Amino acid sequence: MVFCCVGNDDDLRAVVLGSAAKEGESDGALDGMKPGAVFVDHTTASAQIARELSAMATARGLHFIDAPVSGGQAGAQNGLLTVMCGGDVAAFERVKPVAMAFARAFTHLGDSGAGQLAKMVNQICIAGLVQGLSEAVAFGQNAGLDMNQVLDVIGKGAAQSWQLDNRGKTMVAGKFDFGFAVDWMRKDLGLVLSEAQRNGSRLPVTALVDQFYADVQAMGGRRWDTSSLIKRLG
Repeated sequence: MVFCCVGNDDDLRAVVLGSAAKEGESDGALDGMKPGAVFVDHTTASAQIARELSAMATARGLHFIDAPVSGGQAGAQNGLLTVMCGGDVAAFERVKPVAMAFARAFTHLGDSGAGQLAKMVNQICIAGLVQGLSEAVAFGQNAGLDMNQVLDVIGKGAAQSWQLDNRGKTMVAGKFDFGFAVDWMRKDLGLVLSEAQRNGSRLPVTALVDQFYADVQAMGGRRWDTSSLIKRLG
């Protein structure tokens, strides 16, 4: 088994297929794997690259599982990642016991590309949630409320979310160094918006929040975590 997590489609293709620096030779991962081996990719990438690499793996007697993760830096460090998988079911079942060493959920969702599409759904949800939380915190601060107290209260009701529980008070404190960077979120939302054009989905809020993240980048926040959306509202 080979587990991989890199930045984007180009990075992934280079790792899996290699640089092909010399004719007839390749230093890609697939070239070093035994027949029947499984390549598990945790990169958030496009559904197209997952399908492309899966087909290449199959042609060589190998398996490719697209398995993007959610849970951020803290989830990885604590072994609590949520992993969304696409690919061959039998290969998925083989790697699941290993993946559960660093995941709390490792779920098969369909054919190759299904994991990446599910991760896009995840990022659409997060984009809207973080913007809503940013507006709520900024509104409460402008109204003179003790926002830490307010978050404690509304976190026990219908407004509760992972973002509120884990990022609400750090947003109040102006701290944005918790792992998943704005640059990576923009990369992910670019994948989402490209896929939406292909499948005919209308994502007006997601497209707007993507541009808000561009504002944060312009403010120097490329490496701030995604909760830094509130900085636009200060």
